[in-house]
Amino acid sequence: MMLEKKFEKIDVAITGWMANNALLIMRIGLGVIFLWFGALKFFPGLSPAEELVRNTVYFVDPDMFIPILATWEVLIGLGLIAGKFMRVTLLLLFLQMPGTALPIVLLPDVVWTQFPFGLTLEGQYIVKNLVLIGSALALGATVRGGKLVAG
Repeated sequence: MMLEKKFEKIDVAITGWMANNALLIMRIGLGVIFLWFGALKFFPGLSPAEELVRNTVYFVDPDMFIPILATWEVLIGLGLIAGKFMRVTLLLLFLQMPGTALPIVLLPDVVWTQFPFGLTLEGQYIVKNLVLIGSALALGATVRGGKLVAG
């Protein structure tokens, strides 16, 4: 019985720490991803997503579009890391996300090895955005003071 109470106390402490720190860690981690991936796009040939972007937005001059996308992503990253202007930052993020799914429709041969389950590396890169969207939704729930509470 004593061991059970000790475990319960440790579990409550860990859960409380997670509730107190999860959103900060998630926000900064998400910000680092956007800052890093966006910054890579400023340097031709450095971003592994560059070719995917070029092939997806063939209807726009990619040499003009990629620096705009890079700036957009860097701004999202900086906003998340700083924790400032969260409504605007999350709006930019949510406006950017549909574009990341365009290859699913425009370049299915680049996304799938075998539809609907076999994903290429590019396909995995796109599908992981579901986690980014979920994280952004959780952060968005806090802009009016919402919090995680250990139960």
